[in-house]
Amino acid sequence: MTPLKTLVAALAFASVTAPALAAPETYKLDAGHTFPRFSYSHFGFSTQLSRFNRTTGTVTLDRAARTGAVDITIDTTSVDTGFAVFDEHIQAEDFLDTAKHPTATFRSSKVVFSGDAPTAVEGVLTLKGVSRPVTLKVTSFQAMPHPILKKDAIGANATVTVKRTDFNMGKYAPHVGDDVTIDVAVEAIRE
Repeated sequence: MTPLKTLVAALAFASVTAPALAAPETYKLDAGHTFPRFSYSHFGFSTQLSRFNRTTGTVTLDRAARTGAVDITIDTTSVDTGFAVFDEHIQAEDFLDTAKHPTATFRSSKVVFSGDAPTAVEGVLTLKGVSRPVTLKVTSFQAMPHPILKKDAIGANATVTVKRTDFNMGKYAPHVGDDVTIDVAVEAIRE
């Protein structure tokens, strides 16, 4: 066999026997099942829980390479405290200032994996025009075909605690808790 035929045969054999390399997969957030929530101490009387009703973005994962990217935009005008008057209060200049900053964003810089599942997402949270590095701890993760949509899907819950004073929202601190826990429930469908 000539050297050229040997090379061609070797390459053909390698392409048949080599494992397929996984490619990054991009998932679009399911707006009906993705809700960032936040909680804080209200004068020590109770822990208040609110959420944002409109969130968009994408998650890109390559579980074989253990890499990923998260890009989320939250419509801060969609804040839902359960009380319309308080929604307006939270949107005012002392807090979210949605007139000047109608969105908040999270852009990842690194996704940390254990096996083929993400356990943390490092990135930058921008809220009220202030950007700070944060690390979200992934508390659950699922990847499987969506049983109704019949498309590949992922879901996760992640959490981080930030100080609202770091984002120029310190009114009433420390009486109203400075620590705000952000919990994000995410579901996304493969594009």
